[in-house]
Amino acid sequence: MGIKEFFKKAFADMKASARAQHEVDKAEFQAAKAEAKANFEENRGHNTFAKAKADAKKNWDDAHMSPAERTAKMNAQREEKLAQAKQRIDAANERYEAAKK
Repeated sequence: MGIKEFFKKAFADMKASARAQHEVDKAEFQAAKAEAKANFEENRGHNTFAKAKADAKKNWDDAHMSPAERTAKMNAQREEKLAQAKQRIDAANERYEAAKK
């Protein structure tokens, strides 16, 4: 295989990968839009004083954490987000493989 064929194949692979990633990105964006729309409808007119007060208390508690507590909380949130992202990636890859067949 010559260098020309190598690059031709490499660019074709990159093009296919970009198309697949674009499909995943579109699906994730549509899911985020649908979730936001559902959240808006669920919460329309239901933002009570008690909920607003609870949210304010949470923000107040977050603002008065020590640096070590804040770091620990951020690390826990980061680990949780990584786990969720991996699950979403696995689900998207399964969808991609199913669509490819």
